[in-house]
Amino acid sequence: MGVALLTQVSRRCFRHAIPLAVLSLLLLYLCARSFRVVSGCRSWAQSCNPEGPPPVQVRRQSGPLEAPKWKEPPCEGPQGVLGRVMEPFRASLNPEGDVALSQYLAGWRALVRFLTPLGSIFAFATDEASAKVTALEARVHGPEAAHYSSLAAMAAWERRAGLLERPGVAPRDPARSSGSRTLLLLHRALRWSQLCLHRVAAATPGGPDAGVQCGDAYRTALAPHHPWLVRQAARLAFLAFPGRGRWLGLACPGAGETEARAALARAAATLEAVYNRTQGLLAERGLLGLA
Repeated sequence: MGVALLTQVSRRCFRHAIPLAVLSLLLLYLCARSFRVVSGCRSWAQSCNPEGPPPVQVRRQSGPLEAPKWKEPPCEGPQGVLGRVMEPFRASLNPEGDVALSQYLAGWRALVRFLTPLGSIFAFATDEASAKVTALEARVHGPEAAHYSSLAAMAAWERRAGLLERPGVAPRDPARSSGSRTLLLLHRALRWSQLCLHRVAAATPGGPDAGVQCGDAYRTALAPHHPWLVRQAARLAFLAFPGRGRWLGLACPGAGETEARAALARAAATLEAVYNRTQGLLAERGLLGLA
């Protein structure tokens, strides 16, 4: 009797256990599907590598993302064509807000070397610039060198010593011009060079050629200070101005057009920074009318 009763109870439990087991397996299956949908896994397994991009928190655990390093074109390096122009000009901008004359003049020497191969249009500009650079270098390295370390020091010394010209009155002997007046003339020429480089670098396809753009820069920066005859000679010279390809090839040899244009634009930005610093210093001291 007891055995029979036990057998009946076992059968009942077994009959009820089958639906419970099936229900448990069904719940387990549904949980597994939900896990696959959330995680991106396509099959249930002990080890799962979800497809698709990793979540944000995984990227954070792997360390900060680093932007790809910019590689400087050879033409902007220390031995590059533009690098030899930009480095001394950058160095001339000292932390005190002044302009170091020795570095400024070294930058001009490098700029003249860059512009000279571009043709006869630059002959009058580079010849004049070279003469003015030489005149200022004689002061920077001469007996009064202590007073010619920077633009501010030079202007202060020449004012105290009575060496400054009266505004708008040119000296009878240009060789005896004050250092401040000589630098002002270089300063104006730097503006033309900067505008010319910038416009050549930023030109759009099908737009004005380099001769037209640099001619416009000349009319903006230098023509107002030149007599009529010089302006007419410059206008004719710009007709034979080298094309943009020649500019880019000289500025960044061996580089592609996009890379060369970007390098030329950065050089123009350096010249602009030097021009703006110098313009402010000359204006503060009332020296913009010396010539």
